Amino acid sequence: MHKLITIVFILTFSLTINAQEKVVKPEKDSLKTQVIDSSKVKTLDGTIKALYKVISGEKGVERNWEFFKYLFKPGAKLIPSGKDNEGVYKVRYMSPNDYIESSNDWLVENGFFEKEIHRTENTFGNITSVFSTYESFKSETDEKPFMRGINSIQLLNDGKRWWIINIYWTQETKENPIPKKYLNKN
Repeated sequence: MHKLITIVFILTFSLTINAQEKVVKPEKDSLKTQVIDSSKVKTLDGTIKALYKVISGEKGVERNWEFFKYLFKPGAKLIPSGKDNEGVYKVRYMSPNDYIESSNDWLVENGFFEKEIHRTENTFGNITSVFSTYESFKSETDEKPFMRGINSIQLLNDGKRWWIINIYWTQETKENPIPKKYLNKN
């Protein structure tokens, strides 16, 4: 009888361990790894290029949102501006997570590429303000942008890397065309 109880205990213990292993160990195909390349934020230019690249992708392509969040200092804001239905300019303050929640589905369903065409930089010590003119496309192969605008990007260098503090932007309109000084192609 003692042997029977020992065998039942060993089998039960063995089955419990195997069941736990199956629950704890996900299959390789079910894991989606998002890579963060920390070398991209060592330079100002690399940080700006990484920003444009991480939000760009063809229709159906998921963005690397972990890397997107990595670009921003905690507390950073994304601030789109534009006219409301009454013609009054308004702003909306978003965290990187708010931006992801509000933009992810649209970006993946429609495809979106934002390309920088001009940049001006002003630096003092460890802070930089960038005016970055962009053109937006639904696909990388599109020849004509569906939208243009200017991103005002504030950055901080902490001595180790560049952080985005804020991105404040507005789109070009017929009433508010981008000045020529911000349209020289890079």
